[in-house]
Amino acid sequence: MDQKAKRIEFRFGRAGKLAPLIVAAVMIGWAAFSQSNVNGYVLAFLAALVAGILFARDEKAYGEALVYGLSKPMFAVIVLAVILAAISGKLISASGAVQTIAAYVVEAGFTGKLFVAATFLITCLLAFATGTSVGTYFVVIPILFPVGVMAGAAPEFMIGAIVSGAAFGDNLGPISDTTIASSTTQHADLGTVVKTRARYSLPAAAGALVLFLLFSRTTDGGAAMESAGGEVNPVSLVMLVIPMVIIVLCMMRKHLITALSWGILAGIAVGLISGVYTLDGLVSFPGGFSVSGVIIEAVTGTAGTVAMLIAVFSLLGVMECSGLFEDVKALLERFAKRERSTEATIVLSVGILSMVTGVISVAIVALGDLVNEIGERAGVDRYRRANLMDCTGCVFCFLAPWTVHCVIPAQQSAAFGEGFAVAPSSIPFVNYYSLCMLVILFLAVAAGYGRKPLR
Repeated sequence: MDQKAKRIEFRFGRAGKLAPLIVAAVMIGWAAFSQSNVNGYVLAFLAALVAGILFARDEKAYGEALVYGLSKPMFAVIVLAVILAAISGKLISASGAVQTIAAYVVEAGFTGKLFVAATFLITCLLAFATGTSVGTYFVVIPILFPVGVMAGAAPEFMIGAIVSGAAFGDNLGPISDTTIASSTTQHADLGTVVKTRARYSLPAAAGALVLFLLFSRTTDGGAAMESAGGEVNPVSLVMLVIPMVIIVLCMMRKHLITALSWGILAGIAVGLISGVYTLDGLVSFPGGFSVSGVIIEAVTGTAGTVAMLIAVFSLLGVMECSGLFEDVKALLERFAKRERSTEATIVLSVGILSMVTGVISVAIVALGDLVNEIGERAGVDRYRRANLMDCTGCVFCFLAPWTVHCVIPAQQSAAFGEGFAVAPSSIPFVNYYSLCMLVILFLAVAAGYGRKPLR
């Protein structure tokens, strides 16, 4: 069902149209202030959906808009990826591979801030090579995150390093969907876009690396390792075949769902052959209408995240059918007069829409024609426009605690136990890459940094 749903009219005009977003914002603020886990954000978006029906003039059209949001291909991809990634991550963590790697890392003295910085660099390389930030979370977090915590790094800084590295790869990677969308919508050559974007991305990455080395908080890694349980078992390292298969397939430009599926199959095969797992350990039916084993535990553990994704994409359908995106575009277009004000308009419009939708490429594509039009009129170079759009998305979308860039890492961190859990609201404060890029964007618009064409 990809056909757009009927336009929704709301009571009280624009105020009624904004009511679901206001309810969501209030509930998100409450959840964030209370340091809630993912479930608090589930309630926030569900409350927004329920509240919206009070203001919709046509309840049937409102219901159709909810379903329209769920018909987006991106919804199915993310939900399936979350479930499959949970299985692959559980296969690795339950095997004892994480504890084994952590023991070797601690023995080598590669702990604390050094491990956080190394995690950032490794994630940067993987995200740049694979072109997917979300896919990078599913590969990196199940291994490097718990190892880092056991090696004495604070959980929130480990997640911050991973999200920062993913943002860098999404921002600069030549096969990233955001890089492709920003260059295509502005009719700019992809190679030149990547070359000119390095002026923004590399300084932000360098700044993030310095901040992680200076300010990453350390903890008692031994306590975390003890709480995780398990013993050093070198044989368990064979389960690293899972991320290896996923990485290789992503680099070969295979679909994320395909890569995750092959990773799981490889992990199950290697786990059974090596004796790390028994068939009952993976799946068993003990009777009493119950199912047990590593696989079903992983699937049920994703319930909160999947519920939130359902609510978020449903609300996205309502916002699109209400004409809210067009309102944002029309409002911001009025401020684009000269070169600097046009650049500020590009940053504000993409920033707002990427936070609202939670998907950078959606915001870039939705605003592509507008940015092209106002940019040409004000004399803003096409490569400059493409770079401002992408860099803005990798700031605001990654810093919004309700997007997949905070919710999925938070959900994955909680899977390792209470001592590892990171609240979604704390992640933006340790996402040093996006914070450094925010400074770069300010200098770009206010002082003209990067405005001179580079070919």
